[in-house]
Amino acid sequence: MDFRDVISVTRLNSYIRTLFWQDEYLRQVFVQGEIANLRDYQGHLYFTLKDEKSSIKAVMWRSNRKRMSFVPGEGMQVIVAGSVSVFERDGVYQVYATYMEPAGLGALYAALEELKQRLEKEGLFATERKRPLPFFPRKIGLVTSIRGAAIKDIVSVGRRRYPGVQFVVADSKVQGEGAHVEIAAGIKLLNQVPGIDVIIVGRGGGSQEDLFVFNHEAVARAIYGSRVPVVSAVGHERDVTIADLVADIRAATPSAAAELVVPNAQEIQATLERFVQRSYTSLALAIQDSRTRLEGLSSRPCLERPDWFLVSASETLLRLKENLENAMKLSLDAERQKFNSLLLKLDTLSPLNILSRGYSVARSVPDLRIIRRHEDVDSGDQVFINLHKGSLVCRVEKTHADEEVPRSE
Repeated sequence: MDFRDVISVTRLNSYIRTLFWQDEYLRQVFVQGEIANLRDYQGHLYFTLKDEKSSIKAVMWRSNRKRMSFVPGEGMQVIVAGSVSVFERDGVYQVYATYMEPAGLGALYAALEELKQRLEKEGLFATERKRPLPFFPRKIGLVTSIRGAAIKDIVSVGRRRYPGVQFVVADSKVQGEGAHVEIAAGIKLLNQVPGIDVIIVGRGGGSQEDLFVFNHEAVARAIYGSRVPVVSAVGHERDVTIADLVADIRAATPSAAAELVVPNAQEIQATLERFVQRSYTSLALAIQDSRTRLEGLSSRPCLERPDWFLVSASETLLRLKENLENAMKLSLDAERQKFNSLLLKLDTLSPLNILSRGYSVARSVPDLRIIRRHEDVDSGDQVFINLHKGSLVCRVEKTHADEEVPRSE
């Protein structure tokens, strides 16, 4: 053994990569297989292509992915064009895909994506158009096969939850040729049955190919046109069908659909019992509160002795009467004193009182004007004189300008 020929792992992987690149066949290969372990990292796709016996790793860079006309998915059959080379770091050879198109079932997936986009633009998936389920449905419509396991699960769970529930079944194929026509017709038929409040459409589990009937446009249109809410129960929790997207509610399995639609009688009874108990408790508290208030009111004087207010008001009225009488008396006494004082003043100023002290009032005759000056009369005029007692009629003999009393001659 000649250790002079020993090389590093890196050189070995680099040498192998060179060999791959020198092979003209590996520079451009077309490989068909099923996508597995699909992973999207920053726009780059990492996946595995496999068939019944083998698998090979593959990668598609973001720049090539942008040119794709469909969305690849797990389990799709595709045809990949690209080159085969070695990823030197791990010593793994893989396909570097530059082009990809669906093949077989993959073509169905591509058509499915195109249908999804078209229906979404039309508003069939809009959240705002989805209707709530009825709280207490009278009749439940089923669109499924009467020979399948789905109907048994739905009926069993429904009658266990509420024994009186009624089911109306529209028997239809749930896979194979013509199944989509029967499913759509069943939905339309149940919409014509009086009393149907909600419809469950679905089947038990199955392969992806079996579930493709629920991706048909006719089924989607029938669900969208239903006058009552529709629950999809396709029975394949991982994959979402177009029927799931259009339906008002999606259930993972038929049994789950029955639990969503059929009310639980025991839970309803327990809830009603709680409400009744709360009502009794609330009513008892209200009665106790009213009784306490009534007892408080009954102990008040106005209810124990209703005439108490009359007695109290009568005493108040008497007191006010006395106060009024006293006030009136005081007011009259004060006014009487004022009146007497004015009378005294009036008496002091009275002309009669002045006349009683020896004064008299002289008036001219005949007009009885008061004579204040000597110029008011002439000699020979008659004068009427008021005395304290009686009066005189005199004739003027002479007038004087001063107050000198004339002497008799």
